[in-house]
Amino acid sequence: MKGHFPRASFGRRLAALCYDYLLACAVFMLAHFLGFALLALAIQLFPALLDGYPDQASFMRDQPLYSLYLLLCVLGFFLWFWTHGGQTLGMRAWRLKLQSQQGGPVSLKQALLRALCALLGAGTLGVLLGSRRLALQDRASHTEVVLVDTPKP
Repeated sequence: MKGHFPRASFGRRLAALCYDYLLACAVFMLAHFLGFALLALAIQLFPALLDGYPDQASFMRDQPLYSLYLLLCVLGFFLWFWTHGGQTLGMRAWRLKLQSQQGGPVSLKQALLRALCALLGAGTLGVLLGSRRLALQDRASHTEVVLVDTPKP
């Protein structure tokens, strides 16, 4: 669905973000469960892994690579949807779509840049300030979030 549509309002973006936040939490919990289960199996095979730690949770908390793994799982959730159709599940529910400012699909490079800028947090407030309705992450990655029409039955 290539085309030029009106840019999404702050309210719709916020609603989609809330929906996607719940889904990202589910991805985070699933990734954590899998990591916890794999570590439990590794500890059964190699009990010395826990030397110096009172329990498995303490061990996991001190592993920066584990935190990176969890971040990459959640990041992967957004990157996948943005680069494969331009819509997360929350964006679909609110009829929003991410596209390049030329109206085409978003590249992986654009999606990564968008995600890194979005981690700063307050970028979406730019939608309220400018007449072009572009957030900081939109400007940096040359993308836009647009309101798409629903198909007529």
